[in-house]
Amino acid sequence: MLVRNARGTFSRKRRLGKTVAKSATWTGQSTPGFHRPRGFKMSFVAIVVLAFSMSMDAFAVSVGRGAALGRTSVRDAVWTGVVFGVVEAITPMIGWVAGVAAASYVSAVDHWIAFGLLAAVGTNMVYSASKGGPEDETKPGMSFVVLVATAIGTSLDAMAVGVSLAFLQVNILVIAAAIGAATFLLSSGGMLVGRLIGERFGRIAEGVAGVALIALGSSILYEHIFAA
Repeated sequence: MLVRNARGTFSRKRRLGKTVAKSATWTGQSTPGFHRPRGFKMSFVAIVVLAFSMSMDAFAVSVGRGAALGRTSVRDAVWTGVVFGVVEAITPMIGWVAGVAAASYVSAVDHWIAFGLLAAVGTNMVYSASKGGPEDETKPGMSFVVLVATAIGTSLDAMAVGVSLAFLQVNILVIAAAIGAATFLLSSGGMLVGRLIGERFGRIAEGVAGVALIALGSSILYEHIFAA
């Protein structure tokens, strides 16, 4: 009898533990006005592709600036990478917050919005690469204020992508950190090698990144439609 009662007590505790664990697992569905994204989950490879694609604008500007300076110190290169990386990591989170706020109202077309934003950003990057960047972005002697303003200008695309990420099953903090890290690496490296490879290479890389974003948006749309 004692063993039977002990087993019954253990069974009830185990069921209670499962209930508590289940209720403690946040899914977003219990939050009023929050729409849980469906369908596409970003793989590690997709996150890496997105991170480096988003950093190509900053890379192109850094390469141009490095080419204009001629000789770049490691200190200047690292400082440029830090500024671009921090700004590039913040802007997609701002876009993500805006997207989450609107997600519950556009749930029926969320996959189309994600595709449209990524495709638009990618197309703009390809177009920008084909035309070349503004002349004043690559002038030497860039002050801190101008550097921050340039970083914000190159990160607006990341804000739009952040909006699209609100409709997907992603961890925005991980993606923002990945974008920031990739931007830091490419911006610093672009400054250092700009004199060797020239501004043209940076723009070619930006165009390739734009194509990658269009492909990523297309894969989101494809998976949503054919997985439904």
